[in-house]
Amino acid sequence: MDYKELYEKALSVAKNAYAPYSNFHVGAALLLPDGTVQTGINIENRSFGATNCAERTALFSAIEKGYKTFTALAVATPDADYPVAPCGICRQVLTEFAPGDTPVIFGNTYESRVETTLAELYTFDSLHELAK
Repeated sequence: MDYKELYEKALSVAKNAYAPYSNFHVGAALLLPDGTVQTGINIENRSFGATNCAERTALFSAIEKGYKTFTALAVATPDADYPVAPCGICRQVLTEFAPGDTPVIFGNTYESRVETTLAELYTFDSLHELAK
């Protein structure tokens, strides 16, 4: 699967996000090792600490299905004026389940996307440093 198709899957689910407080819809799509794609959306709560990001929703759903790693991530933020990267909590959680060279694509549109890696998003990752 190419990155555009993965991004389009993230974009297609973003409309289902539960975002009544921020009106900021996010969709995520994880490419799993067997080619399966697991999507997720952000789910807000009036207690913002109880809000769950799209990236973690996708990851937790994949883990529930027995997957323990992923090979790429796309994040779509169609309500933004610029590409919005995964938050710090998501960066830390994502690096628990994939190596640093895992591709990450994010953007408000595919044309304005950023293509990077988990290691570039979350530098000096102590988990991977300790494993060396």
